[in-house]
Amino acid sequence: MAHQSELIAADIEAYLQAHQTKSLLRFITCGSVDDGKSTLIGRLLYDSKMVFEDQMAQLEADSRRIGTQGGEIDFALLVDGLAAEREQGITIDVAYRFFSTETRKFIVADTPGHEQYTRNMVTGASTAEAAVILIDARKGVLTQTRRHSYLVSLLGIRHVVLAVNKMDLIGWDQAAFDVIVAEYRTFAASVGLNAVTAIPISGLKGDNIASRSEATPWHDGPTLMEWLEAVDVGQDGRDAPFRMPVQWVNRPNLDFRGFSGLIAAGTIKPGDRVKVLPSGRQSTVSRIVVMPGDLDQAVVGQSVTLTLADEVDVSRGDLLVAADSPCEVADQFETTIVWMDDEPMPPGRPYLLKIGARTVTAQLTEIKHKVNVNTMEKLAAKRLELNEIAVCNLSLDRAIPFEAYADNRDLGSFILIDKLSNRTVAAGLIHFHLRRADNIHWQAVDVDKTARAAIKGQKGRVVWLTGLSGAGKSTIANLVDKKLHALGRHSYLLDGDNVRHGLNRDLGFTEEDRVENIRRVAEVARLMADAGLIVVTAFISPFQAERQMARDLMEPGEFIEVFVDTPLSVAEQRDVKGLYQKARAGQLKNFTGIDSPYQAPEHPELRIDTTAMTAVDAAEAIVSLLIES
Repeated sequence: MAHQSELIAADIEAYLQAHQTKSLLRFITCGSVDDGKSTLIGRLLYDSKMVFEDQMAQLEADSRRIGTQGGEIDFALLVDGLAAEREQGITIDVAYRFFSTETRKFIVADTPGHEQYTRNMVTGASTAEAAVILIDARKGVLTQTRRHSYLVSLLGIRHVVLAVNKMDLIGWDQAAFDVIVAEYRTFAASVGLNAVTAIPISGLKGDNIASRSEATPWHDGPTLMEWLEAVDVGQDGRDAPFRMPVQWVNRPNLDFRGFSGLIAAGTIKPGDRVKVLPSGRQSTVSRIVVMPGDLDQAVVGQSVTLTLADEVDVSRGDLLVAADSPCEVADQFETTIVWMDDEPMPPGRPYLLKIGARTVTAQLTEIKHKVNVNTMEKLAAKRLELNEIAVCNLSLDRAIPFEAYADNRDLGSFILIDKLSNRTVAAGLIHFHLRRADNIHWQAVDVDKTARAAIKGQKGRVVWLTGLSGAGKSTIANLVDKKLHALGRHSYLLDGDNVRHGLNRDLGFTEEDRVENIRRVAEVARLMADAGLIVVTAFISPFQAERQMARDLMEPGEFIEVFVDTPLSVAEQRDVKGLYQKARAGQLKNFTGIDSPYQAPEHPELRIDTTAMTAVDAAEAIVSLLIES
């Protein structure tokens, strides 16, 4: 549905043409709980005549039944669609609504005010160009007001209107309005929001929304609608160097091969030289293909298919850039992370990183500090909890093309995905690549893994024994090592307790330290396998993600996971070290099986049931598997 212009009846074709050429503004409403965000959007929809008659009738009925305005029209119900939202009178998920006026089209995201839904607010703000931050005039600047303002600044939104709502409930007191605005401007300046327009409003009554209110003769600024129609977001991007992430290799037949994507910056014309990143190959644009025909020029924001003059290798996830002004390529970054998962984030755990159409493996190598968004204080941290924000160093398994988020939101933003559950666990913004990476290069060597293994007459392998404490891993691993030695094989045993005397003596038993413990051991095992050795490890390694990380370091067939499957009751009966007894007594925290989980392997190469197999038989089964494969 579109704005109810008089042209609709008079000249529908002229109206459609005018509507098609209108600019589009994406903005969000945000602020604390009950500041009136949903009511404001409902009022905007109503005042811009974006509500059908049947919707209006339903709204009136819902307002009488479940509204919060004493039977009067509750405009928030136009936006709050979830049952839980209507029952509680709050916004939980992000709601997107479209409306238009004579001069502009709008997509508005109504974001939740509760702290626990901060991740939803980040989602809504990620594509916004402007923000309407609401404040309840009775309450003033609250903690969540500061939180959302910081996030608005963090996400690169620089056009902000401060809507001091519910002014009718304080008698349109100008002095109270001025105090709120002064306090907010002071905080906003501290987070980089310097262009803030303040407007006194009543979202419910419509004052200073679409028309000026007689109650505020002292306000000489714009109404909210005037501000929305006039704000110049200034993010055209046409003057920037050309950038287009390749989303699809378009190959409908043998005679056509094009590369499709949304232009993220700049302009492109046939004959322009482009570079493919990260490979660095160059070519010339032959055609710009769209429906219904070719273009002489394409600009930022357009989705196009480019054909190139040369047969260069271009894949989904590559980036086409101006050849004379390419962006950087790197594999280590300083970033800001917004943690969005219920499970906390320990550094060192591998995740999938998706940036544009490219997906790589990433690790958070260091949490430099997290941010207290209420005070802007920088705090030390070893993990991130739900909705926490931190500056972190990030390492990837391969180099990617990028631009800083401050320069290009499309090329500088990413999400992190849990490898096992496929959940999106974090959103991130790239600051810059770490210069240390520029000084580190992979040194080529003449003697490779194959040569080192050949001289030993064997293939380098990693036998990874995992299971509860007391399962018998160390006993079985020691027997495997002895049998391999007797067979003349070159092997080495990495035992969980032994490595903590040296390599990992600085690590404790928190989840973060356990992740780092396995990461270090996996790297050592990889080096030993590269040397042609058969490496036998015995570690609880309770988390699937870290065992998968160790597997991913090896080539296919080199990693053999052995699940030493012993019931907790049996392992606890053995308890030769007295660890379970201490854990039960509360003297040993974060003990696997008691107050820390063990995630059993789903598809190990070998499962050893120690209730049905002796340690000697188990060792024989492992050695046989090694020899046969």
